[in-house]
Amino acid sequence: MTADLSQLVKAYDVRGVVPDQWDESLAELFGAAFAQVTGARAIVIGHDMRPSSPGLSRAFARGAAARGVDVTEIGLCSTDQLYYASGAFDLPGAMFTASHNPAQYNGIKMCRAGATPVGQDTGLAEIRELVESWLDSGAPAASDATPGTITQRDTLEDYAAYLRSLVDLTSIRP
Repeated sequence: MTADLSQLVKAYDVRGVVPDQWDESLAELFGAAFAQVTGARAIVIGHDMRPSSPGLSRAFARGAAARGVDVTEIGLCSTDQLYYASGAFDLPGAMFTASHNPAQYNGIKMCRAGATPVGQDTGLAEIRELVESWLDSGAPAASDATPGTITQRDTLEDYAAYLRSLVDLTSIRP
């Protein structure tokens, strides 16, 4: 597959048709690039219910882990839940979703630690440049880092407790 990143990388995310425009091999490169650009020792990843989301998210995790980054996968979640985890753990994060687009689409919304969005001016352009260079050269240069770990963590109860803390539940009738 020849990827046209000018069609995939938007102002604030990566988005396109799977597998026509991008696939797991490209997601793995995006994971490695995200790890390098953020310089993080650990990241958190979540995904929506699209059929392609689990595979893309796992590939992204492999790419980041290959660069020495520990990955926490929170699995099926909303974008807000991923942003919560990024803030609560103070880790950069990546969410696999294409929002309102049809099912054949998928994408990546990325954020820095504390859920600060990644856009063209805050790292996405650098991520794109790295992925393009790796597509041209064949692969990212081998990392000297010890491979990171990939672990799963359920954050739903913590996220629900956080949401409840935002509202005075005693004033709401059942």
